[in-house]
Amino acid sequence: MNSATVRTASGVRTASGVRTASGVRAASGARTTYRARTAAALAATAAAALTAGPAPAAHAAPASAPAASAPAAVKPASAPAARPPAAPAAPTAHAAVLRTDLDVSLLDGGVRLPVDAVLNEVRAPAAADKTALTVRLDGVDQGRPVQLLRADVASAEAAADAARAEGSARLAKARVHLPGLPLLSVVEVDQVSARALCAAGAPPAAEANLLGGVTVLGKRVTLTPGESSTVAVPGVGRVVLDLSHRTTTSTTAAATALRLTVAVNPLNLNVAEVRGTVTLAEAGCSAPEGSTASPPAPATPSAAPAPDPSTAAPDPSPAGGTAPRTPGANLAETGGDSRVPYLAGGAVALLAAGAAALRLIRGRRA
Repeated sequence: MNSATVRTASGVRTASGVRTASGVRAASGARTTYRARTAAALAATAAAALTAGPAPAAHAAPASAPAASAPAAVKPASAPAARPPAAPAAPTAHAAVLRTDLDVSLLDGGVRLPVDAVLNEVRAPAAADKTALTVRLDGVDQGRPVQLLRADVASAEAAADAARAEGSARLAKARVHLPGLPLLSVVEVDQVSARALCAAGAPPAAEANLLGGVTVLGKRVTLTPGESSTVAVPGVGRVVLDLSHRTTTSTTAAATALRLTVAVNPLNLNVAEVRGTVTLAEAGCSAPEGSTASPPAPATPSAAPAPDPSTAAPDPSPAGGTAPRTPGANLAETGGDSRVPYLAGGAVALLAAGAAALRLIRGRRA
Protein backbone atom coordinates (compact mmCIF):
# COMPACT_ATOMS: atom_id res chain seq x y z
CA MET A 1 0.00 0.00 0.00
CA ASN A 2 2.91 2.18 0.83
CA SER A 3 4.52 1.22 -2.36
CA ALA A 4 1.31 2.07 -4.09
CA THR A 5 1.19 5.21 -2.11
CA VAL A 6 4.69 6.03 -3.13
CA ARG A 7 3.93 5.20 -6.68
CA THR A 8 0.79 7.02 -6.45
CA ALA A 9 2.50 9.96 -4.93
CA SER A 10 5.37 9.55 -7.26
CA GLY A 11 2.99 9.02 -10.01
CA VAL A 12 1.13 12.06 -8.94
CA ARG A 13 4.30 13.98 -8.66
CA THR A 14 5.60 12.52 -11.81
CA ALA A 15 2.34 13.01 -13.57
CA SER A 16 1.91 16.38 -12.01
CA GLY A 17 5.44 17.33 -12.71
CA VAL A 18 5.51 15.80 -16.14
CA ARG A 19 2.06 16.83 -17.12
CA THR A 20 2.41 20.15 -15.53
CA ALA A 21 5.72 20.77 -17.12
CA SER A 22 4.68 19.40 -20.47
CA GLY A 23 1.37 21.21 -20.22
CA VAL A 24 3.06 24.43 -19.47
CA ARG A 25 5.56 23.92 -22.20
CA ALA A 26 2.89 22.90 -24.68
CA ALA A 27 0.73 25.89 -23.85
CA SER A 28 3.71 28.20 -23.95
CA GLY A 29 4.75 26.77 -27.30
CA ALA A 30 1.24 27.22 -28.74
CA ARG A 31 1.09 30.81 -27.63
CA THR A 32 4.55 31.45 -29.03
CA THR A 33 3.62 29.91 -32.39
CA TYR A 34 0.40 32.04 -32.56
CA ARG A 35 2.27 35.23 -31.80
CA ALA A 36 4.91 34.45 -34.39
CA ARG A 37 2.34 33.73 -37.03
CA THR A 38 0.41 36.92 -36.20
CA ALA A 39 3.56 39.06 -36.35
CA ALA A 40 4.59 37.46 -39.62
CA ALA A 41 1.14 38.08 -41.11
CA LEU A 42 1.20 41.71 -40.01
CA ALA A 43 4.68 42.19 -41.44
CA ALA A 44 3.66 40.56 -44.74
CA THR A 45 0.59 42.77 -44.97
CA ALA A 46 2.60 45.92 -44.33
CA ALA A 47 5.25 44.90 -46.84
CA ALA A 48 2.61 44.16 -49.45
CA ALA A 49 0.95 47.53 -48.78
CA LEU A 50 4.27 49.37 -49.19
CA THR A 51 5.21 47.39 -52.30
CA ALA A 52 1.90 47.67 -54.12
CA GLY A 53 0.91 51.16 -52.97
CA PRO A 54 -2.68 52.41 -53.17
CA ALA A 55 -4.73 51.20 -56.09
CA PRO A 56 -4.98 53.57 -59.06
CA ALA A 57 -7.92 55.91 -58.87
CA ALA A 58 -10.85 54.93 -60.97
CA HIS A 59 -10.92 58.36 -62.51
CA ALA A 60 -7.29 58.39 -63.61
CA ALA A 61 -6.85 59.88 -67.08
CA PRO A 62 -4.06 59.40 -69.64
CA ALA A 63 -1.30 62.00 -69.73
CA SER A 64 -2.59 63.57 -72.91
CA ALA A 65 -6.15 64.08 -71.61
CA PRO A 66 -6.73 67.44 -69.89
CA ALA A 67 -8.42 67.54 -66.55
CA ALA A 68 -12.15 67.97 -66.62
CA SER A 69 -13.19 71.57 -66.16
CA ALA A 70 -15.66 72.78 -63.57
CA PRO A 71 -19.30 72.54 -64.59
CA ALA A 72 -20.67 75.63 -66.27
CA ALA A 73 -22.68 77.93 -64.05
CA VAL A 74 -26.39 77.67 -64.53
CA LYS A 75 -27.67 80.81 -66.25
CA PRO A 76 -30.89 82.38 -64.96
CA ALA A 77 -33.89 82.04 -67.16
CA SER A 78 -34.04 84.94 -69.58
CA ALA A 79 -37.12 87.00 -70.24
CA PRO A 80 -39.25 86.02 -73.21
CA ALA A 81 -37.96 87.44 -76.48
CA ALA A 82 -39.73 90.59 -77.57
CA ARG A 83 -41.76 90.52 -80.71
CA PRO A 84 -39.83 91.65 -83.77
CA PRO A 85 -40.55 95.30 -84.65
CA ALA A 86 -42.58 96.13 -87.68
CA ALA A 87 -40.72 96.72 -90.91
CA PRO A 88 -39.31 100.28 -90.91
CA ALA A 89 -40.66 102.85 -93.29
CA ALA A 90 -38.65 103.63 -96.40
CA PRO A 91 -36.42 106.72 -96.45
CA THR A 92 -38.21 109.89 -97.56
CA ALA A 93 -37.23 113.33 -98.82
CA HIS A 94 -39.05 116.52 -99.71
CA ALA A 95 -38.32 120.07 -100.87
CA ALA A 96 -40.10 123.31 -101.75
CA VAL A 97 -39.05 126.61 -103.26
CA LEU A 98 -41.65 128.82 -101.55
CA ARG A 99 -44.25 128.33 -98.82
CA THR A 100 -46.63 130.93 -97.41
CA ASP A 101 -48.81 130.89 -94.32
CA LEU A 102 -50.56 134.24 -94.37
CA ASP A 103 -53.75 135.87 -93.09
CA VAL A 104 -55.09 138.76 -95.21
CA SER A 105 -57.59 141.19 -93.69
CA LEU A 106 -59.76 143.20 -96.04
CA LEU A 107 -60.86 146.80 -95.63
CA ASP A 108 -64.53 146.30 -96.50
CA GLY A 109 -65.82 144.15 -93.71
CA GLY A 110 -62.66 142.88 -91.93
CA VAL A 111 -62.79 139.45 -93.58
CA ARG A 112 -59.65 137.39 -93.01
CA LEU A 113 -58.47 135.33 -95.97
CA PRO A 114 -55.91 132.56 -95.49
CA VAL A 115 -53.18 132.32 -98.10
CA ASP A 116 -51.52 128.90 -97.85
CA ALA A 117 -49.58 128.60 -101.06
CA VAL A 118 -46.58 126.56 -102.06
CA LEU A 119 -44.36 126.55 -105.15
CA ASN A 120 -42.46 123.54 -106.49
CA GLU A 121 -43.20 121.29 -103.54
CA VAL A 122 -41.88 117.80 -104.34
CA ARG A 123 -41.54 114.48 -102.55
CA ALA A 124 -39.13 111.75 -103.54
CA PRO A 125 -38.75 110.78 -106.23
CA ALA A 126 -39.65 114.00 -108.01
CA ALA A 127 -38.32 117.30 -109.32
CA ALA A 128 -39.88 120.65 -110.26
CA ASP A 129 -38.60 123.93 -111.68
CA LYS A 130 -41.47 126.39 -111.98
CA THR A 131 -40.23 129.97 -111.63
CA ALA A 132 -43.44 131.82 -110.72
CA LEU A 133 -46.32 131.54 -108.30
CA THR A 134 -49.60 133.44 -108.44
CA VAL A 135 -52.79 133.17 -106.39
CA ARG A 136 -56.31 134.59 -106.66
CA LEU A 137 -58.00 136.07 -103.61
CA ASP A 138 -61.67 136.99 -103.63
CA GLY A 139 -62.02 140.67 -102.74
CA VAL A 140 -58.40 141.55 -103.41
CA ASP A 141 -57.68 143.75 -106.44
CA GLN A 142 -61.07 142.87 -107.89
CA GLY A 143 -60.17 139.18 -108.14
CA ARG A 144 -57.15 139.63 -110.30
CA PRO A 145 -54.23 137.18 -109.85
CA VAL A 146 -51.78 138.19 -107.16
CA GLN A 147 -48.21 137.33 -107.91
CA LEU A 148 -46.41 136.00 -104.86
CA LEU A 149 -43.07 134.96 -106.41
CA ARG A 150 -41.09 135.61 -109.51
CA ALA A 151 -37.59 134.16 -110.01
CA ASP A 152 -35.03 133.44 -112.68
CA VAL A 153 -34.28 130.02 -111.19
CA ALA A 154 -36.58 128.09 -108.88
CA SER A 155 -35.87 124.36 -108.64
CA ALA A 156 -36.65 121.63 -106.14
CA GLU A 157 -35.52 117.99 -106.14
CA ALA A 158 -36.10 114.99 -103.89
CA ALA A 159 -34.65 111.50 -104.22
CA ALA A 160 -34.62 108.45 -101.96
CA ASP A 161 -33.47 104.83 -102.11
CA ALA A 162 -32.30 102.18 -99.67
CA ALA A 163 -28.93 103.89 -99.16
CA ARG A 164 -29.85 107.56 -98.88
CA ALA A 165 -32.57 110.22 -99.00
CA GLU A 166 -31.87 113.77 -100.16
CA GLY A 167 -33.93 116.90 -100.69
CA SER A 168 -32.74 120.23 -102.10
CA ALA A 169 -34.16 123.59 -103.21
CA ARG A 170 -32.59 126.57 -104.95
CA LEU A 171 -33.70 130.10 -105.79
CA ALA A 172 -31.91 132.76 -107.85
CA LYS A 173 -32.93 136.34 -108.53
CA ALA A 174 -36.14 135.91 -106.61
CA ARG A 175 -38.70 138.59 -105.64
CA VAL A 176 -41.53 138.00 -103.19
CA HIS A 177 -44.70 140.12 -103.06
CA LEU A 178 -47.62 140.26 -100.67
CA PRO A 179 -51.30 140.99 -101.38
CA GLY A 180 -51.82 144.76 -101.34
CA LEU A 181 -48.16 145.51 -102.20
CA PRO A 182 -47.89 144.83 -105.95
CA LEU A 183 -45.07 147.28 -106.57
CA LEU A 184 -42.97 146.86 -103.45
CA SER A 185 -41.24 143.55 -102.89
CA VAL A 186 -41.31 142.31 -99.34
CA VAL A 187 -37.93 140.64 -100.01
CA GLU A 188 -35.49 140.24 -102.90
CA VAL A 189 -32.59 137.76 -102.84
CA ASP A 190 -29.76 136.99 -105.22
CA GLN A 191 -29.43 133.29 -104.42
CA VAL A 192 -30.50 131.00 -101.62
CA SER A 193 -30.35 127.21 -101.30
CA ALA A 194 -31.19 124.46 -98.82
CA ARG A 195 -30.20 120.79 -98.67
CA ALA A 196 -30.94 117.87 -96.35
CA LEU A 197 -29.24 114.47 -96.55
CA CYS A 198 -29.99 111.24 -94.67
CA ALA A 199 -27.43 108.59 -95.66
CA ALA A 200 -27.07 105.09 -94.25
CA GLY A 201 -24.29 104.76 -91.72
CA ALA A 202 -23.91 108.53 -91.19
CA PRO A 203 -25.79 111.09 -89.08
CA PRO A 204 -28.36 113.23 -90.92
CA ALA A 205 -27.01 116.55 -92.23
CA ALA A 206 -28.65 119.85 -93.16
CA GLU A 207 -27.25 123.00 -94.74
CA ALA A 208 -28.61 126.35 -95.92
CA ASN A 209 -26.79 129.10 -97.80
CA LEU A 210 -27.39 132.69 -98.82
CA LEU A 211 -25.27 134.19 -101.57
CA GLY A 212 -25.39 137.85 -102.52
CA GLY A 213 -27.46 140.63 -101.03
CA VAL A 214 -30.93 140.80 -99.50
CA THR A 215 -33.39 143.69 -99.85
CA VAL A 216 -36.39 143.97 -97.50
CA LEU A 217 -39.19 146.46 -98.21
CA GLY A 218 -36.79 148.39 -100.41
CA LYS A 219 -33.95 148.42 -97.83
CA ARG A 220 -30.63 146.62 -98.28
CA VAL A 221 -29.84 144.56 -95.19
CA THR A 222 -26.98 142.43 -93.94
CA LEU A 223 -27.93 139.12 -92.39
CA THR A 224 -25.98 136.84 -90.06
CA PRO A 225 -26.59 133.08 -90.28
CA GLY A 226 -28.43 131.79 -87.24
CA GLU A 227 -29.55 135.23 -86.11
CA SER A 228 -32.74 137.27 -86.60
CA SER A 229 -32.87 140.68 -88.22
CA THR A 230 -35.77 143.12 -88.10
CA VAL A 231 -36.62 145.68 -90.75
CA ALA A 232 -39.32 148.27 -90.07
CA VAL A 233 -40.67 150.75 -92.60
CA PRO A 234 -42.98 153.50 -91.31
CA GLY A 235 -46.39 153.41 -92.92
CA VAL A 236 -45.77 149.96 -94.39
CA GLY A 237 -44.94 147.49 -91.67
CA ARG A 238 -42.28 145.30 -90.19
CA VAL A 239 -40.44 142.17 -91.35
CA VAL A 240 -38.36 139.79 -89.18
CA LEU A 241 -35.89 137.62 -91.08
CA ASP A 242 -34.30 134.33 -89.92
CA LEU A 243 -31.39 133.12 -92.04
CA SER A 244 -30.10 129.58 -92.42
CA HIS A 245 -32.26 127.66 -89.98
CA ARG A 246 -31.19 124.00 -89.57
CA THR A 247 -32.44 121.14 -87.38
CA THR A 248 -31.27 117.52 -87.15
CA THR A 249 -32.20 114.47 -85.08
CA SER A 250 -30.99 110.88 -85.11
CA THR A 251 -33.22 110.09 -88.11
CA THR A 252 -34.27 113.42 -89.67
CA ALA A 253 -32.78 116.61 -91.08
CA ALA A 254 -34.37 119.88 -92.20
CA ALA A 255 -33.02 123.16 -93.56
CA THR A 256 -34.57 126.51 -94.42
CA ALA A 257 -32.62 129.16 -96.29
CA LEU A 258 -34.73 132.19 -95.33
CA ARG A 259 -37.87 132.65 -93.25
CA LEU A 260 -39.75 135.91 -92.99
CA THR A 261 -42.27 136.86 -90.35
CA VAL A 262 -44.29 139.73 -91.78
CA ALA A 263 -46.73 142.24 -90.40
CA VAL A 264 -47.56 144.91 -92.97
CA ASN A 265 -50.40 147.43 -93.46
CA PRO A 266 -50.67 148.08 -97.18
CA LEU A 267 -53.99 149.94 -96.98
CA ASN A 268 -54.13 149.39 -100.72
CA LEU A 269 -56.15 147.22 -103.08
CA ASN A 270 -58.70 146.65 -100.30
CA VAL A 271 -56.04 145.04 -98.13
CA ALA A 272 -55.89 146.30 -94.58
CA GLU A 273 -53.27 144.00 -93.07
CA VAL A 274 -51.15 140.96 -93.90
CA ARG A 275 -49.64 138.76 -91.19
CA GLY A 276 -47.86 135.43 -91.31
CA THR A 277 -44.73 133.73 -92.54
CA VAL A 278 -43.01 133.26 -95.87
CA THR A 279 -40.37 130.55 -96.29
CA LEU A 280 -37.81 130.46 -99.11
CA ALA A 281 -35.96 127.27 -100.08
CA GLU A 282 -36.71 124.46 -97.66
CA ALA A 283 -35.64 120.79 -97.71
CA GLY A 284 -35.95 117.79 -95.44
CA CYS A 285 -35.36 114.04 -95.20
CA SER A 286 -36.03 111.15 -92.87
CA ALA A 287 -34.71 107.61 -92.50
CA PRO A 288 -35.84 104.52 -90.56
CA GLU A 289 -34.73 104.26 -86.96
CA GLY A 290 -31.20 102.86 -86.72
CA SER A 291 -30.34 103.13 -90.42
CA THR A 292 -28.38 106.37 -90.01
CA ALA A 293 -26.47 105.38 -86.88
CA SER A 294 -22.74 104.97 -87.18
CA PRO A 295 -21.46 101.36 -87.11
CA PRO A 296 -21.00 100.32 -83.47
CA ALA A 297 -17.49 99.73 -82.18
CA PRO A 298 -16.63 96.02 -81.81
CA ALA A 299 -17.35 94.82 -78.31
CA THR A 300 -14.32 93.73 -76.27
CA PRO A 301 -14.79 90.06 -75.30
CA SER A 302 -14.87 89.68 -71.54
CA ALA A 303 -12.60 87.13 -69.89
CA ALA A 304 -14.33 83.93 -68.80
CA PRO A 305 -14.64 83.71 -65.00
CA ALA A 306 -12.24 81.33 -63.30
CA PRO A 307 -13.92 78.15 -62.03
CA ASP A 308 -14.54 78.09 -58.30
CA PRO A 309 -12.83 75.08 -56.64
CA SER A 310 -15.69 74.90 -54.14
CA THR A 311 -18.17 74.22 -56.95
CA ALA A 312 -16.12 71.46 -58.63
CA ALA A 313 -17.97 68.16 -58.89
CA PRO A 314 -16.48 65.47 -56.56
CA ASP A 315 -15.13 62.26 -58.10
CA PRO A 316 -15.50 58.86 -56.42
CA SER A 317 -12.31 57.34 -54.95
CA PRO A 318 -11.49 53.62 -54.34
CA ALA A 319 -12.11 53.98 -50.60
CA GLY A 320 -15.61 55.31 -51.11
CA GLY A 321 -14.76 58.93 -50.18
CA THR A 322 -14.64 62.00 -52.40
CA ALA A 323 -11.44 63.50 -53.72
CA PRO A 324 -11.78 67.03 -55.13
CA ARG A 325 -10.31 67.57 -58.56
CA THR A 326 -7.78 70.38 -58.89
CA PRO A 327 -9.03 72.98 -61.45
CA GLY A 328 -6.75 73.60 -64.39
CA ALA A 329 -4.54 70.53 -63.75
CA ASN A 330 -3.08 69.23 -67.01
CA LEU A 331 -0.79 66.50 -65.59
CA ALA A 332 -1.59 62.81 -65.86
CA GLU A 333 -3.24 61.34 -62.75
CA THR A 334 -1.17 58.49 -61.28
CA GLY A 335 -3.58 57.46 -58.54
CA GLY A 336 -1.80 59.19 -55.64
CA ASP A 337 -3.77 61.33 -53.24
CA SER A 338 -3.52 62.97 -49.81
CA ARG A 339 -3.92 59.62 -47.91
CA VAL A 340 -0.56 58.19 -49.01
CA PRO A 341 1.35 59.56 -45.98
CA TYR A 342 -1.18 57.98 -43.59
CA LEU A 343 -0.95 54.59 -45.34
CA ALA A 344 2.84 54.72 -45.24
CA GLY A 345 2.77 55.61 -41.53
CA GLY A 346 0.41 52.73 -40.81
CA ALA A 347 2.67 50.28 -42.68
CA VAL A 348 5.74 51.45 -40.72
CA ALA A 349 3.82 51.02 -37.45
CA LEU A 350 2.87 47.47 -38.45
CA LEU A 351 6.49 46.64 -39.30
CA ALA A 352 7.63 48.02 -35.97
CA ALA A 353 5.01 45.97 -34.13
CA GLY A 354 6.00 42.83 -35.99
CA ALA A 355 9.69 43.39 -35.29
CA ALA A 356 8.96 43.95 -31.59
CA ALA A 357 6.91 40.76 -31.42
CA LEU A 358 9.65 38.70 -33.05
CA ARG A 359 12.26 40.16 -30.68
CA LEU A 360 10.07 39.31 -27.66
CA ILE A 361 9.58 35.73 -28.87
CA ARG A 362 13.27 35.19 -29.44
CA GLY A 363 14.06 36.58 -25.99
CA ARG A 364 11.70 34.12 -24.30
CA ARG A 365 13.08 31.21 -26.25
CA ALA A 366 16.58 32.09 -25.19
